Amino acid sequence: MTSHRWAVTTLRFLLVLLFAILVFFQLYYFPKEFAHRTGLGLISPGLQWPATITTMFWVLCVQAVVVCIWKLLTLVARDRIFSEASMIWVNIIMGALAAGWITLLGVFLYIGFRATDPALPLILALFLAILTVVSLLMLVMRALLRQATTLRSDMEAVI
Repeated sequence: MTSHRWAVTTLRFLLVLLFAILVFFQLYYFPKEFAHRTGLGLISPGLQWPATITTMFWVLCVQAVVVCIWKLLTLVARDRIFSEASMIWVNIIMGALAAGWITLLGVFLYIGFRATDPALPLILALFLAILTVVSLLMLVMRALLRQATTLRSDMEAVI
């Protein structure tokens, strides 16, 4: 049980650190970076704000996942992970992954049809594949959580 608490505490610390880094990137780095790239002529001026907003949206999706993981860790610490309350947070994770995937697909298609160099479309395709795998893995994990929750409630009803 001690390693369980240690893992939860360590993960919470890392989630806070990750969230703080994401806020920094979202509010400071990405707007400045896209403005800088626009100034260098690497991004057309008409795409500076759409690129900034899209990137900030992706960071927001990751932040939503971080908050949901925190809430799930709270349920783990209270030994309530196999309850209906956990399904809410898993469903929000699934929604954030789906929103990120849809916008990434849109960016991939937009850039893919306009690109003269295959590097960026290939990188976007890689990210799209990774996000697809993570989303499908979460779908399987959600199904396993649903089964475990049902089994636990059935066992509690018998006892």
